[in-house]
This record gives sequence, C-alpha cells and structure tokens, in this order.
Amino acid sequence: MSTTTAEIIEKAEIDSLEKEYDCFPQSGSHEGPQRLGHKSPPDVEKYVLSVPSTTPTDQVKVVVTVTGDAITHADINLKEDHPWRLQQIQDSGNHLSYAIDAFNAVENDYAFKSAKELECYLNRISSFLLKSRAALINPRKRTLEELQKNKNVKGFQPPVPSDLALSFYVQNWRLIFAVYHIITEKGVSKFNRYQAECVIPWINDVLLLLTVGLQTAQQLKDKIHVFQQYQDLQIST
Repeated sequence: MSTTTAEIIEKAEIDSLEKEYDCFPQSGSHEGPQRLGHKSPPDVEKYVLSVPSTTPTDQVKVVVTVTGDAITHADINLKEDHPWRLQQIQDSGNHLSYAIDAFNAVENDYAFKSAKELECYLNRISSFLLKSRAALINPRKRTLEELQKNKNVKGFQPPVPSDLALSFYVQNWRLIFAVYHIITEKGVSKFNRYQAECVIPWINDVLLLLTVGLQTAQQLKDKIHVFQQYQDLQIST
C-alpha cells in the first residue's frame, strides 16, 4: 500500500504536535508556586490587588498571600460610609457635658447658703464624672445574639456569616476588637474568641483628668465635713 506525500506530511505534523503536548505538562509542572509531582512545600507569595480607575484608590485595598492553590491570608480594607459607632465614647462625652453644665449652672460669685447645699452641688458634679469614667472603664457585657444583631454589623457587605460575631469596644485606654467564632456540634454551641487591641493615648488623658476632677471634688467634701464638725468651735485670742 503506497503512502502519498500528503499523508507523510500529515503524519509528521501529528508527531510534532504529540511531542509538544508531551512536553507541556512536564514544563508546566515546574511553573507556579505548587509544582506538580514535587513533595517540597509550595511557595508563599504576596500580591497587592489593583483597583479599576473608576474606584477611588483609598476606598478598597486588598493584599493576599497565596500558598500553592490557596489564599492563606488576606488583608482587606474597605472604606464605606457606614462607620462603627463607639457608644462608650459617646456616653462618656455626654456625662462629661452634663458635669460641665452642672458646674456652670452656678455663678462664680454665688454664695452657697449652707455646707449641705455645697455638698449637694459637688455630689451632682461627681456623679456625672463617675458615669463618664465608668463608660470608658467598664464596657457593657453583651450576649452573642446581641452582638450579631448590633446595628453596626449591618454596614458589612457581604453580611457577616451567621457563625461569627464581631465587637469593637473600649476598656480603659485600649481599643479592642473581638471576634467570636460560634461552633455547633451535636446541638451544643460553643465559641472561640480572638482578640486584637491597641492603645488610644487621648483616652488615657481623659481618664486622668476625670480622676483628678473626682479627687478634687472629694477633697472639697472632706473639708466641708471637717468644718461641720467644728462649726461651733470658738477661737479665743
């Protein structure tokens, strides 16, 4: 059986293609962070994702770490118009404003009619200062359900998964971010808690000033008590 020139050329082309396809998986296996057929650990690579020109550069920033065929770490910074309100700072500021209003309610040249009136005035100011200080020192304890239903969480898109609860809160001069991972096994729920924190210097300054204000008010009240004990004392000359 004779072979035509066309058949010879066709067979040569097929052989050439087969050789290329044979080499393809071998060469491809040496590319990429996780090389096929190799037992060595995959490479760890970090990439900064770019944003399209239609998106403001400061609105979203993403840095991912790729290990083999998996994204093992991602830093995602999404700037949306849904700020997380720190109610503790708002409450502390409100109570401090009440204390200032109570202090300014009395004129500088006002003469208190009695020690009791002066003590009531100091007690009123001290009560607001105590509440302002307590708002920063003692964060309100919330249940996981309350954290999940917090209106601040509604600002996340996509929504926070149902097995997570997030919380930002202030304790003393620290801002704390807590994540609760809820696990349900055989009808029993438990959670793992993860936390990150930082120091906010100006809150420390506020706490210091509130403490000084409370101490000053207490010293004045102590002096009033001393004067009340010896108000009938007659000093002879």
